Amino acid sequence: MFNAYDPPRIAVAEAWVPAHRRARYASAHGLGQAFNFDLLEADFDALRFREIITLNLELAADSGSSTTWVFSNHDVVRHATRYGLPPRGDNPTKQGREWLLTYGAEPKLDRGLGLRRARAATMLVLALPGSTYLYQGEELGLHEVADIPDDTRQDPTFFRSDGADVGRDGCRVPLPWTRQGASFGFGDGDAHLPQPCWFADHAVEVQDGDPDSTLTLYRTALALRRELQTEETMTWIETDSEDVLAFRRPGGWVCVTNFGDSPVSLPDGEILLTSTPLNNGQLPGAASAWLHP
Repeated sequence: MFNAYDPPRIAVAEAWVPAHRRARYASAHGLGQAFNFDLLEADFDALRFREIITLNLELAADSGSSTTWVFSNHDVVRHATRYGLPPRGDNPTKQGREWLLTYGAEPKLDRGLGLRRARAATMLVLALPGSTYLYQGEELGLHEVADIPDDTRQDPTFFRSDGADVGRDGCRVPLPWTRQGASFGFGDGDAHLPQPCWFADHAVEVQDGDPDSTLTLYRTALALRRELQTEETMTWIETDSEDVLAFRRPGGWVCVTNFGDSPVSLPDGEILLTSTPLNNGQLPGAASAWLHP
C-alpha cells in the first residue's frame, strides 16, 4: 500500500468504472486518488452538475476517499469546444468525436459561448472540495483543433480505424507560447502536429498580464483557492432558478454559477472573482462568481 511508505505516497488511478467502484481505487488503502470523469461526460447543465457533485461527495465521505474533478484530458475533445456545440441529450464526448469526423464543419461551433461556459465551469469545480486536474491548454482557453490534415495525423486510432475515428490529435496539438515562430514558441522548428493560425491569439505571451484573459483567470482562481480552501465540506444554497447552482464553503465564501442565458442577482457579499464581467451588478449567463460575506 502506498501509505506504508514514509512519507506516505499516493497514485492516481485512471479507472473508467462506475462511481460507486471508483472510491475503492481512491481510498487511503488503495491508490489515494482516482480520476473522476463524470463531469467530463456531462453537458453544461445545472441539474446534471448538481447530481454528479452530490453523488461523488457522498461516496467519498462514505468510503473515506478523496474526490477529483476533470473536464478534459488527452483522450477527448476539449471541453471549451464540447460546451460550444448544440446539446442533443446524449454523451457530449461522443458528439465531439462525431463533430471531428466533419473536420469541425457540422454542427456549427459557437466558440465564444463554449469558452464562457468552460471558464464558468472551471471556477465552479475549483470551489468544490477535493482535487481538480487541469489539462494542458485549457488555461489558455484553447479549442479543439478539428481540421488537421489526414497526412499529418499521428494518433494510431486514426490508422487502425481506417479514418472511421479521426483520433485524439486535436487536443494534443503543442501549446502556443509566443505570438510568432515556427511552432509559436514550442520549439525551434515546426511542431510535430500542425498548429492553426488562430493559436497566435491564445499564446501565453499574449495572455500574460491581460486582466481579462483566460490565463489570468486561472492564475487568480488558483491563488484564491489556496487562500480560501479549508475543510472538505460544502453546503448547497437553494436558488430561485433551476439554471443556477450556489454553494457555501467553510468560512462563509460562496460560489454561484449561472448555467442559463439570462442575468441573475447575486447574494450580498464582496465579489472576489467572476468568470466574466457582471452585467449591471448581475451575473450573466454562462458565468460564475465567488463571493465572501
